Amino acid sequence: MTINDHVTARFEGVSKDYGHRSALGVTDLVLRPGIVGLLGPNGAGKTTMLRLLASTLPPTTGRITVAGHEVTGTHAERTAARRAIGYLPQEVTFPRGMTAFGFLDYVAVLKEWNATDTRHREVQRVLGLVHLAERATTKVARLSGGQRRRLAVAQALMGDPRLVILDEPTTGLDPEQRASLRGILSGLLGTVLLATHQTEDVSALCDRVLVIDAGVLRFDGTVVELVETAVGRVHVAPAALPGALTSWRTGTGSIRSVGGRPGADATPVEPSVEDAYLLLRGEPTTQGVVS
Repeated sequence: MTINDHVTARFEGVSKDYGHRSALGVTDLVLRPGIVGLLGPNGAGKTTMLRLLASTLPPTTGRITVAGHEVTGTHAERTAARRAIGYLPQEVTFPRGMTAFGFLDYVAVLKEWNATDTRHREVQRVLGLVHLAERATTKVARLSGGQRRRLAVAQALMGDPRLVILDEPTTGLDPEQRASLRGILSGLLGTVLLATHQTEDVSALCDRVLVIDAGVLRFDGTVVELVETAVGRVHVAPAALPGALTSWRTGTGSIRSVGGRPGADATPVEPSVEDAYLLLRGEPTTQGVVS
């Protein structure tokens, strides 16, 4: 067995331009089984990358393959690739009047699950996965925002796809629901690409993290490797460090600074994924120290 047997998806020289604006620079990327976090500010190119991978957006240049099939190839190849993908976009539109079960059944039909009994068993399975089995006959319009988000996640998990693409899946979920979703995702056997603003989700879940900014991949490595880039660069002190990217008062009354020039009264502390992400981007936040 070669290393390529473990490749779920691949970008080769992929880019995306909108007119004269580059949304994604030329990118090479290989995804293998595991959970991959994708971090980046708004407008960085995260959603563009996900849509390219999900085949809902054509690239300007390059070649994309999923499960050995070319997303950028013939119609037959693109269809085969799509059958290996589960995709949750940032915004999901639910047809009016459908129940939770009816919505998932509708999606399953679109995915060519033609055997009714098999399709219905799968719908029940994913409803149970996201803890909505008791809401199967509830109209989607009567579900809470968090329940609708879990229903949207459920449709992406149908059929145990080899590649699950999730764009901000924890939006609208409370802490208990987010923890539950982490449990679901950690049990998947394929490849999960998770775009999120929640650095704690990356810390808790991901084997690997990508950081994208202005359409360019700035980091590709493990969570530990990302955090290691910030070692010795986060301090607590009686006052904010000069030149810090951001500083705030902690519950103990000291000031925690990310970046900056430490003095003799500054003590280095263990950095977080968020600290490393901010330092990698190297831009001050809009808010300074809270006094």
